[in-house]
Amino acid sequence: MGARKALFVLDPPETFSPSADSTYVMVTEALRRGHEPYGALMSDLSLHTSAAFANARPLGFRDGDPTLRFVGDPVRQPMANFDVVVMRKDPPVDQGFMTSTWILDRAGTLVINEPAGLRSLNEKLSIAAFADLTPRTFVSRDADELREILSTLGGRMIVKPVYGFGGREILLAREDDPNLGSLLEIATADGTRWTVAQEYVPQASEGDKRILLVDGKPIGAVLRVPAKGELRNNFHAGGAPARIELDDNDEKICAAVGPMLRETGQFFVGLDVIGGKLTEINVTSPTGMQEINRLEHRSEATTTQSLFWDALESKLGDA
Repeated sequence: MGARKALFVLDPPETFSPSADSTYVMVTEALRRGHEPYGALMSDLSLHTSAAFANARPLGFRDGDPTLRFVGDPVRQPMANFDVVVMRKDPPVDQGFMTSTWILDRAGTLVINEPAGLRSLNEKLSIAAFADLTPRTFVSRDADELREILSTLGGRMIVKPVYGFGGREILLAREDDPNLGSLLEIATADGTRWTVAQEYVPQASEGDKRILLVDGKPIGAVLRVPAKGELRNNFHAGGAPARIELDDNDEKICAAVGPMLRETGQFFVGLDVIGGKLTEINVTSPTGMQEINRLEHRSEATTTQSLFWDALESKLGDA
């Protein structure tokens, strides 16, 4: 396959950690294969009547510095000039993010993950389609109803915002907590914000398993272990990576969710599994690639970024 032009919609590239960010290795693998990666910030996107444009700049390195950066002048051009657009803008899924997906609808080329799927698959709520694989999960913004749910769930539950990300605002609610009323007020913003109430899985104290899927198939997993005294497992919240293998239950979850991901054009996805239960389906800029590579001593053709590009090149070859 010849060189492909790939446009990454991303956060400022110089903010990426060379040892942690998945987007970083996606781009470096593109360079290694002789492809042409370009970058655009969300603010660089625009719509000209019915065609999506981007103020795109080449991505690369300078003088042996491992910092990924823009290395050329910006050129405003149709997204159709690129073979693929890779949407890697981190949450929040806010007005700006949603508007960018409508612009990407008009890209005129392959977009991963597909914009319509990014809009329709909320990471906390899309698990409802697989209720037999998940902890019991509810959504409400009524504090009295949440108290009833808490009782139904045995006196302990996790509450988190529908549009939360990176472990932010994840709370453990307990019936015996004298601050329960205040906690529910905070979680629901005094009844103005829907809150996810999810059955507490005791194995959460051991960590949660992040499973990465490419085109609906698992390419690896990493266990995110919470810091001492911390409820949250997310790397952004201080969680530490540990090696973990996929088990039969994980394969069952992937087999159930994979077809839906392919049908909705969600090419690169992170599933979160705690105690054998699917808790989230992450479609907006999931990470974990580099941690899997290090823990499993992967190199060359076995790295997660290589598997990502193998699948993407195959899809481009079929286009």
